[in-house]
Amino acid sequence: MNTKLLSALVATATATALLGAGAPAQAFSFGTGGITFEQDTSVKFKFQESHGGYTSSLGIYSVKDSVASLVSTLFAETKSSDNGSENEWKGSLGNTVLGSGSAVFTFLANQVYTLGLDSGWGGTVYSTSALNGSQQAVFGGASPLWNALGKETTNIFQAAGQFTDGTGSLSNGGTLISFDDRGNGNDADFQDFTVSAEAVPEPITMTGLALGFAGLVAARRRRASKTAS
Repeated sequence: MNTKLLSALVATATATALLGAGAPAQAFSFGTGGITFEQDTSVKFKFQESHGGYTSSLGIYSVKDSVASLVSTLFAETKSSDNGSENEWKGSLGNTVLGSGSAVFTFLANQVYTLGLDSGWGGTVYSTSALNGSQQAVFGGASPLWNALGKETTNIFQAAGQFTDGTGSLSNGGTLISFDDRGNGNDADFQDFTVSAEAVPEPITMTGLALGFAGLVAARRRRASKTAS
């Protein structure tokens, strides 16, 4: 095989490996139908704000035979809101929720998960609608949801029941997830607890680095051969 062809083949393999290694695993499902990944996938969650009148915590639950079991708590409120009922019982990072406001969880391949919001008074509502018998969460990268943050949000989030799938935006800018905790007569305002989620890209593998090094060596030899001739 001549050096030119070898160099081209190695360069192609290197580009393919690097692109594949840097891309996050694609979610099979990340929405109100459940959370399942085809490969082990890490997702970074960030607390955005809360508007519920209860002290709530958000966790990740594994699901088996329609039974949800807590696996990890992502965020927990230390009080119901920053200042009573002001701004629709708004809770913010550093006041109602302490810490960095960021958490990474690795979902294992082919296992079923859901997010669950425990408001401490009436049980837990889940992001998977079938576990509630009704939709209690919205998923979406749509701008109306993001634009609602930091504002009095009831009307905007109340019209957001159409947002049921965050798969497409999970690795493309992140998806917003927001819950209704069934308080206030289950008003379905979907703004009681809001987080964002984004897939964490996989690190470049040693195989990719080795192919890249091989490509550099081949290119150097090709240049040396041309100089010698």
